[in-house]
Amino acid sequence: MKTLAELKIGESAVIASFTDDTLSLKLIEMGCLPGEMVRLQHVAPLGCPFAIEVSGYLLSMRKSEAATVLVN
Repeated sequence: MKTLAELKIGESAVIASFTDDTLSLKLIEMGCLPGEMVRLQHVAPLGCPFAIEVSGYLLSMRKSEAATVLVN
């Protein structure tokens, strides 16, 4: 299992779980539910933030936030 922060641009994965309970509530409210397919669309030139396609829209998140999302 790896984290969302470890995906390469264009790579897809399924959200398995979260490592940060507080942040997971925020992410779940934005559509990042366990079992949901996500795809890394863009990474900013300096490596942060990430643009993640989830639930039909693009979600921007910091690398530290993406590192708390475990994916298969």
